[in-house]
Amino acid sequence: MATFLNKFFKLKEKGTTIKTEVLAGLTTFATMAYILAVNANILSAAGLDEGAVFVATALASVVGTVAMALLANLPFAVAPGMGLNAFFAYTVVIGMGYSPQLALAAVFTEGIIFIILSKTGIRTALFNSIPMTLKYAVGAGIGLFILFIGLKNAGVVIADGATYVTMGHLKNAAPALCLIGVVITIILMLKKVKGALLIGIVATWILGILAQLTGWYQIDIAAESYDLIPSSLVSLPPSLGPTWLLFIDGFKEVFSNASGFFTFISVTFTFLFIDVFDTVGTLAGLSSKAKMLDAHGKLEKSDEALMADAIATTVGAVLGTSTTTTYIESASGIQEGGRTGLTSIVVSIFFAISLLFAPLFLTIPAFATATALVVVGVLMLEPIGNLKLDSLEDLIPLGITIITMPLFFSISHGLAFGFISYVVVKAAAGKFKDISVLMWILAILFFLQMVFVG
Repeated sequence: MATFLNKFFKLKEKGTTIKTEVLAGLTTFATMAYILAVNANILSAAGLDEGAVFVATALASVVGTVAMALLANLPFAVAPGMGLNAFFAYTVVIGMGYSPQLALAAVFTEGIIFIILSKTGIRTALFNSIPMTLKYAVGAGIGLFILFIGLKNAGVVIADGATYVTMGHLKNAAPALCLIGVVITIILMLKKVKGALLIGIVATWILGILAQLTGWYQIDIAAESYDLIPSSLVSLPPSLGPTWLLFIDGFKEVFSNASGFFTFISVTFTFLFIDVFDTVGTLAGLSSKAKMLDAHGKLEKSDEALMADAIATTVGAVLGTSTTTTYIESASGIQEGGRTGLTSIVVSIFFAISLLFAPLFLTIPAFATATALVVVGVLMLEPIGNLKLDSLEDLIPLGITIITMPLFFSISHGLAFGFISYVVVKAAAGKFKDISVLMWILAILFFLQMVFVG
């Protein structure tokens, strides 16, 4: 077996060993396992069955990560993406009022388009045609959106008639424990502890159990405050039936009226657009960290890596989960020495094993998973530091994109205002050379969407 693994994954050629790859895979899984609970929690808010989403999340992660290993031989893990799941649940379903079936149909369509684009190289060209200002602004805006969702889910931010939103009462267990969990997670990250996000979630959950036992946390099904103590540790996985092939029903909704079709195209494109940013940007960052880029800054088998992501997205939609993407948390495994697809195989094995621990993952409350949303949201602001903000024509669209996403509670509206403002400001400044043909097209399409669809 050792000889086969060495030969198949080219371990000696890549300067690594089986032991190193296994340790790297375990480390990567530990840093991203939080997605199992978080994704199930977010998509259940859109009306999808939480247990089925948990299974779909795990299986889509297995498929994508194995594909990354076999097609590209890279130590990168794939799973449903943060931001993309928030767009699915809170913008498309809750915000726009469309069914989760339609959202899954859009994800499936996006996956098919990605497979085609990955084969032709258009996907990378699309990424390169978007100005860096908007690339960073989109990531930061999604970060604030995720952060806001986390605070809202935990009750740290609540609705208020006079000021629209205000701070929740910290005498209540959920918001107080969430903030404590955020502090714990940040301390762990500052101490460079592996799996800080997952540990922070679990620590917050344990504190919640103690709060329940002492009476501070009260079970109230009507208020969505559930029992925090799992009924068992291990069990057979929940049924995938409630989400399996659900996307097919979504296509019926698409063609029910003209505006529905137009919105479907818009939603699909937004999924596509965010995923392009997420995957290509993450691949570039991880490859640079692992020193896998050639003299021209290109990654060997990048097309295969993009294909793995596209396959996982398509399969994920069939299973019943939102768009998948390459995870930046793969950097933790790379830091441990992971250099080949064997690292990814190990990650996928742990995702498969996690299916047996559904009672644990599904009992984790929203205020505990919210700690990961808050911290991840803050971390997504980091790329802004790469920009020079002394130019008004860059600063204006950047600021508009970032602030409109959380204010409008919509990633797609944030994209629309960001793209339109970029074209308008650059045109007003007479810098037409900075506006690509694609940017003109996107700005016009976004404008028409806001005028005729809303």
